[in-house]
This record gives sequence, C-alpha cells and structure tokens, in this order.
Amino acid sequence: MRTFVHHELNTSNPAAAKKFYKGLFGWTFQDMKMPDGSVYSMFKTGEDEGGGIQKHPMPGAPSAWLQYVGVASVKQAMAKAVKLGAKVIIDFMPIPPHGALGIFEDPTGAVCAVWEPAAAPAPKKAAAKKPASKKAAAAPAPKKPAAKRPAAKKPAARKKKR
Repeated sequence: MRTFVHHELNTSNPAAAKKFYKGLFGWTFQDMKMPDGSVYSMFKTGEDEGGGIQKHPMPGAPSAWLQYVGVASVKQAMAKAVKLGAKVIIDFMPIPPHGALGIFEDPTGAVCAVWEPAAAPAPKKAAAKKPASKKAAAAPAPKKPAAKRPAAKKPAARKKKR
C-alpha cells in the first residue's frame, strides 16, 4: 500500500470544522458514536479516500491534520520507524472491526500515522453436494408423463350419393 489512505482532523471545534469543509469542498459527513461517548465524523471526498473529524484527543493541543499511510503490518512499520529515528506516540491500537493504527513523530517533529486494514473475511464456501448413494444412483430416473398431443381430427364422413 504505502499511500495515504485516511486523513483525520483533530480539532477543538469539530462543528466549525465540518461547516467550513462542507462549504469549501462540499464534503458530507456521517457521525459515529464512539465507545467513549465522543463523536467521530466520517467524510468522503467524492471518489477519493476520505477521513474523519474529531474533537482533539489531547485537550489544549493545536488543531492539526493527521495523515494515515496504509501498511501491511502496523507492528512492522512502527518497528522500522523507530529504527529510523521516530518517537512512538501510539505503538499499536486495534480499531475493531476495521483494522489497527500506530502513530509516530518522525525525526523532524512531524506526526504521521500508519493504518493496517482488517483482513477481509474469507468468502463462505458453498456447501459441497454429497454424491448420491449407490442405491439412488442405480435407480432409473422417474419418467415424465408424455405431453398430450391434440387429438387428430377425423375426416368428416361423406354422404353417399344416391
């Protein structure tokens, strides 16, 4: 993946931010109640990926956009980021049933996040048909009744000439 897959605005005023971005870009929002009672407003930017707007989880922190990069494994990406000089903010946080995230500060002080989508459930296999038993296989198939044909018309009897 390694492309931006989600954009998130953490702000002290989600209502004002939603009004602004709706007016500016025409975004629509779907509010979701979170387990902690907060509201997360998902948005879609047309055909492109979307994101969310939420009340900043760190009160008093400045409003800021957080970009998520899609990865195959949050744990591996975070370990590599640390090896390259990043500071961990959130190492691994599952977001059931959607996936998991990690957040780090890069060596320049910029904050970035990684996102691992949940594995898609395996498609259900159709129940395998059991082979017919030998007894059923040996029995001849029942005959369908023959379709009735209209009765042929008999030629009209001829009158004898006298």
